[in-house]
Amino acid sequence: MRRTILLVIFNFSLFTFHSVFAQQYKVRSFSWERVEVTSQLDATPSEAAAAIVAPYKVRVDSIMAPVLGMSRVAMSKERPESLLGNWAADVMVEGGTATGLAPADMGLFNVGGLRNNMPEGIVRRGDILLISPFENYVVVLEMKGTDLLELMHNIAAVGGEAVSSSVRMEITSDGNLLSCTISGKEIDPHRTYTVATIDYLAEGNDKMTALKKAVKRHEIGLLAREVMMESVIKHRIIDSKIEGRIKIKD
Repeated sequence: MRRTILLVIFNFSLFTFHSVFAQQYKVRSFSWERVEVTSQLDATPSEAAAAIVAPYKVRVDSIMAPVLGMSRVAMSKERPESLLGNWAADVMVEGGTATGLAPADMGLFNVGGLRNNMPEGIVRRGDILLISPFENYVVVLEMKGTDLLELMHNIAAVGGEAVSSSVRMEITSDGNLLSCTISGKEIDPHRTYTVATIDYLAEGNDKMTALKKAVKRHEIGLLAREVMMESVIKHRIIDSKIEGRIKIKD
């Protein structure tokens, strides 16, 4: 993939007033050039730039490099279902038990919140930081069955989100919900269900508006990326499969 960086070079004229505190800058001229960012730039790295980066690289590497575990497969995100999305949603259910709660009826993570792929093989701390870079905290929501069904309609409307292994949905390509079950059973409108997700979604963002109707919210106190890291450390070798959690049927 090619990316273009616009380089703008400014020449400034400095005007100094009589007061030692007052300085004013005015742009006299500017120039630019288009630079195609390709692998060719890696062949001739700038020594000057490398020297500037070097002191910071050591510190960054100390944060990003530690090995957490292994992944049997490379995982990427897509709709309606993906390897990375399945793993992330299952981890939300796992993380939701950190404070002693029972496993949630379902886990939910937004596809847009997964910002990078999981590599096959060694998984480092930096890999998880790239996948989940935001300050999103894990929460467990208690929801009425009627509101959970509305959530399923929300998920269908956006073409699918990352849902846990307990969920099976059939949706149309234009975003209509055809059917859904939780742990093999249709949603009971008279029952209360639990959903492990992130606070960003709990506030109704990414069109998951039904989550705002939760009757109770349990704060876990852990960031999504922290829960992901702990899961990799705990299991040592992680895996994911496409299971038909969300299918498109027309």
